[in-house]
Amino acid sequence: MDYKKSKAPVNTVTRNIMDLCDETNNIYESVAIIGKRANQISTEIKQDLNKKLAEFASYNDSLEEVFENREQIEISRYYEKLPKATLLATQEFIEGNVYWRDPSQDNQTEQA
Repeated sequence: MDYKKSKAPVNTVTRNIMDLCDETNNIYESVAIIGKRANQISTEIKQDLNKKLAEFASYNDSLEEVFENREQIEISRYYEKLPKATLLATQEFIEGNVYWRDPSQDNQTEQA
């Protein structure tokens, strides 16, 4: 996913708590869902960044040779300018793009 195209703000935004708990009817559950999604996004971004930076990896043991690669710097700047994972996850949750389910609710409906 291209996170740069996301409508998530780059800076922190004050949100109405009641808007976050509309779907779950529980603010703590909403925050837990957003937190888990933020961890997924963070891991995905980190893997993507590591994959791109691995192309520039130098396996020389020489400490004296340090190369500044323009492309590597641009890639790093691109990832630094992305919104934080928590902001991306919150935006996805508000837009309804996060799939979640509560296994305890599934068990209760099966027993009834």
